[in-house]
Amino acid sequence: MVSPSLKSPRSCKCVATAPSETIAYKTKVPRNSNMAKLQAGYLFPEIARRRSAHLLKYPDAQVISLGIGDTTEPIPEVITSAMAMRSHSLSTLEGYSGYGAEQGDKKLRAAIASTFYGDLGIDEADIFVSDGAKCDISRLQLLFGSNATIAVQDPSYPVRGIPRIPLTFVHTCTVMATKEEKAYVDSSVIMGQTGLYQKDIEKFGKIEYMRCTPENGFFPDLSTISRTDVIFFCSPNNPTGSTASREQLTQLVQFARDNGSIIVFDSAYAMYISDDSPRSIFEIPGAKEVAMEVSSFSKYAGFTGVRLGWTAIPKELLYSDGFPIAKDFNRIVCTCFNGASNIVQAGGLACLSAEGLEAMRSVVGYYRENTKIIVDTFTSLGFKVYGGKNAPYVWVHFPGRSSWDVFAEILEKTHIVTTPGSGFGPAGDGFIRVSAFGHRENVIEASRRFKQLYK
Repeated sequence: MVSPSLKSPRSCKCVATAPSETIAYKTKVPRNSNMAKLQAGYLFPEIARRRSAHLLKYPDAQVISLGIGDTTEPIPEVITSAMAMRSHSLSTLEGYSGYGAEQGDKKLRAAIASTFYGDLGIDEADIFVSDGAKCDISRLQLLFGSNATIAVQDPSYPVRGIPRIPLTFVHTCTVMATKEEKAYVDSSVIMGQTGLYQKDIEKFGKIEYMRCTPENGFFPDLSTISRTDVIFFCSPNNPTGSTASREQLTQLVQFARDNGSIIVFDSAYAMYISDDSPRSIFEIPGAKEVAMEVSSFSKYAGFTGVRLGWTAIPKELLYSDGFPIAKDFNRIVCTCFNGASNIVQAGGLACLSAEGLEAMRSVVGYYRENTKIIVDTFTSLGFKVYGGKNAPYVWVHFPGRSSWDVFAEILEKTHIVTTPGSGFGPAGDGFIRVSAFGHRENVIEASRRFKQLYK
């Protein structure tokens, strides 16, 4: 049972109890067997549980969270003022509007196409505006259906179970899990695309896990990867912070073309790229015939709670029978979605104005500076550090150690919350992810504590 806290809208009281021995009544509807395949819990609620237990033990501790990928800095005023104006206009006869186009506001779709895809051959009609990339991933799973086979990067967004916790405790937990931490695998499990979870290898059956480690430059050896219908690929990557090069993405596109597969390219962190790495899969020749792209305003404009994203599906992307995939996705969107909020879409348009783009670059620059502080800290302590250059995540290696053990050590001795790498897949064990989303003073203080612990 969850009851709202009166003290803070970001806190809730979680009361978990053992199932009652006596059931007064139950329906005759069987549980979806695919839901039963899902593992013990989502990574971030488990981190929140452990953080809350830590606060019970150390009630006066000043806990710093560098674990969850949730933005912390205010949304720029040029954006919020546009939303406020649109909100106010709804109280007038001239400004009121009801249902909008499910695909999104025409001006916003055009602005997304011109801003992010320029001369790449993606136009307004290819853009579907949404309430965030995570929701679009689930809608795409409906599009692909239960018979589709998938491949995912390992590590990638939370995909595996966490240690089972006896449900006999009562505590207050802070809700920290960012909604943008998409679970490609969990949505596939729910759709019925997978086999059972294999505890010995910590993987679901019928999923192709593409191992991405320092040894292969965080890019899979495609010669070892079996053919699947769909390839989920995120660059810059969460959690490793790595970015695929133009050569690597060219290999990926060719691999998809050779196998007749579809790439779902997640570019949610593209604005963090500071070198010449591709910001869109459509920069690669031939990609429009084998790829679609999912993205979001969440980490650019602080829209993690506001909710606005998009999916780009080129006209050239076709099923095996020649039918345009975008037409089926349009049907999914019109069936399952009434369109993003008109107020939020006004904010999206403001984001893509000249002033709004400059404001978003400033927000991204702030988190980049945080990232540099974190990278410099762990590097100075002698750790192997990956990511951080083109993403707001730092992937720190602790050879020979369990990720959860490192997470527990850091929390116990420094009161800092990180994220255990194994929560993102088997290849993540031995690493922790440190997020650069935080207030500057907290990042500096965390750096001081890390140095004190590992000097």
